[in-house]
Order: sequence, then C-alpha cells, then structure tokens
Amino acid sequence: MTEPPLRCFLGAFGDAGHAFPMLALGAELVARGHEVTFETWTRWRRPVQAHGMRFVAAPEFPTFPTRERPLSPYQAVVAAVAHTRPAVFAAAPDVVVHDILTLAPALSGELEAVPVATLIPHLYPPGEPGFPPFGFGAQPPRSRAGAGLWRAFDRPVAASLRRGTSELNETRRRVGLAPVDGPHNGLSRQLCLVATLPQLEYPRSWPAHVHVVGPIIWEAPAAAVEPPPGPEPLVLVAPSTAQDPEHRLLRAALRGLAHEPVRVLASWNRRPLRGPVPVPRNARLVEWVSYAQTMSEAALVVCHAGHGTLMRALTLGRPVVAVPHAGDMPENAARVRWAGAGVRLPWPLLSPATLRRAVRRALADDRLALGAAQLAAWSSLHDGRAGAADLVERLARRQPAPSTT
Repeated sequence: MTEPPLRCFLGAFGDAGHAFPMLALGAELVARGHEVTFETWTRWRRPVQAHGMRFVAAPEFPTFPTRERPLSPYQAVVAAVAHTRPAVFAAAPDVVVHDILTLAPALSGELEAVPVATLIPHLYPPGEPGFPPFGFGAQPPRSRAGAGLWRAFDRPVAASLRRGTSELNETRRRVGLAPVDGPHNGLSRQLCLVATLPQLEYPRSWPAHVHVVGPIIWEAPAAAVEPPPGPEPLVLVAPSTAQDPEHRLLRAALRGLAHEPVRVLASWNRRPLRGPVPVPRNARLVEWVSYAQTMSEAALVVCHAGHGTLMRALTLGRPVVAVPHAGDMPENAARVRWAGAGVRLPWPLLSPATLRRAVRRALADDRLALGAAQLAAWSSLHDGRAGAADLVERLARRQPAPSTT
C-alpha cells in the first residue's frame, strides 16, 4: 500500500552552510511527492521555489547581538516564534525539521504538537566525558594524562551548558512551553540528523535518536570555469563565504604558490575584494566556481575548513589543506587531519610561506589522497539526502527509526 504524501515544514538559518543542506533535504522530500514549506532568509527564495517548495521569509536576526539589533539570541527566538508559529499553523505539517541555529520552527512545532527533527549540518557538537570541548580543534587524548587534562574541562563546560538550559527554559516559558532538563535541549529528542561523514566523528556512544546520515549537499547552479592550462596539478582555493573578510587565505595562496609547479584556480566567492589582488601567471582568480564541476579536476583543495566545502571535497575524494578561521572550522580541520585526509595549518601561522609548505606536504603525501578516496567511496554508497528523508518520513508517520550504529 502506498503511503499518502506528507506535509513538511523546514526552517533554516540563512548562511549558506545551514541553508544548503536543508535545501537538499527539501528537494528530496519534494521529489518523493511531499508538500514542503521552507522558512529561511529571503536570499534563498528563488532556489526554494525552483525546487517546488513554498517559501516563507524568516525573520533575519544576526547570530550575535549588534548595536543595530541588540536582541540576545534567545530574545530573538521569542520574537521569531511570534512570526513563525502562524506559518507553521497555516502549513499544518506532519513534521517540522529545523536547523541547529533556528529554534523558532522547533518551538512552533512543539506548540502545535507536531513531531520535530533537528538537522545538524556539521559535526555533532555534544561531547563525552574526557573529550576536548567542541570547537577547540583538539584531538582525543592518547594517554591517561591527556584524558585527565581534558576532564578538567568537563566542569566548566557543564556549567556553560546549564546556563544555556536556563536561558532556553526562560525562552520556553515566554512562549508558553514547559521547561526541559539536561544539556543541549535546543536539539530534538525525537530525531537528530547529523549531516557529516561518520569517519570524522570521534568514537563515542550514540543516543538512539541521533543518526549520522552522511553529507547532505546542495549547490547553486553556476557556469563552468576553465582552470589555467597545463599539465601541472590543479590546486583549488575555495575560501569561506562567511569568514575572512580581508581574504587573507586567498592572498596568501596566490602569493605563496606563484612559483610552484602547480596550477591555481581561486575564487573570491562574491565577497568584496579590498584593494588589488595580484594574480600570478599560473593562477586564475574568478568570482565564483561550481565545486561540483571543479573539485573533481583538482589534486588538492585549500579552504578555511567550512563544513560544506570540506564535505564537497572529501566526497569527491580530494584531500585538503585546512586553514580554519572561526566558528566550527578549527574542529573540522582537526577531524580531517585525524581522519588522514588533509593537512591543518593554524590560522595564526598563515603566511605565503607556510601555505606553500602545507601544499607541498599535502601533494607529496600519497596517504592523504588515499584517505580522501576512502571517504569518497563510503559516500558513494550512502546517500545522505535519501537517508535523512527516510528518517523524516518515519518520524512524521510515527514509525520507529532503525537503530543507530
């Protein structure tokens, strides 16, 4: 018997690293015949509608307070729920899926007694006792002394999580919901979809409702870009779309690789260039590139270690030089190094010379290419979009999900 179509309400933060995975999930749900409403920033109206989803403009609050927008994150959530709950009510969904940074759809779904899932478009942030705090960019301890060092952080991390729970419970009270206990209560206790490669996750015990489904990738259509001609290895410089406003990484790469036996294709990703950027003869600098079209030709990807860029590179079997700038980038870079698929260059050490040495090392180490190829092989057998959609359908229909492995 064919199951009837579902009504799904999706909500995502407007940065590309958060909106794109939700766009991919929404497109998959539409392809399965479901009715999808997608609330996100206005900049993504066209691709949302192009995939057959109904677009709802989300309130566009910054991640952190500014002079112009002084609301704290949780104050912003209260304001956003007043906007989002009527949209959820009008959509009458069978399920709500919210991005980890977008709590208004989750709280609105709870208020409307709808099952709620969380899409985590990066590594799973909750830690384990003795783990390095998430975001530090540190690797698991190799000795008893190292484990003891990281356990010293357990208490301050727990205190911070308690403050977060207290702030969230005040938000819940103000919108009419009961308080919750325990840490990380912005994440669904019904279903969490972790859109990363499982090989980048440190060994741990997994809650039954948390599923590492694999990368969920969407990319905006773009015209093909020709790399510089020649037989030399192609190095793709793929900076962040949200960090490094001075383009330090881009400038260091173009200078540092100017006389190397490589070809360089670099993008400024439609972010303003402040001042001239000299482009050497072995390089080409463009406004935007399609990673799907260009990464498959590259021998190496140089990036800030944004999760979306890393997933595209690794699922195509391309090793990386990761130069993390902010946010979860140090964590991502540490995991890639731990998985044996790339080289990490700390941001404070970035210069043309250090970048050049990192690229030389990455190109010379065949083990990195092998590590990236193994990740690509796993990805080719595990469709993150399909796996996530399967789990969302099960939640909407109140069917048990398969056990986590």
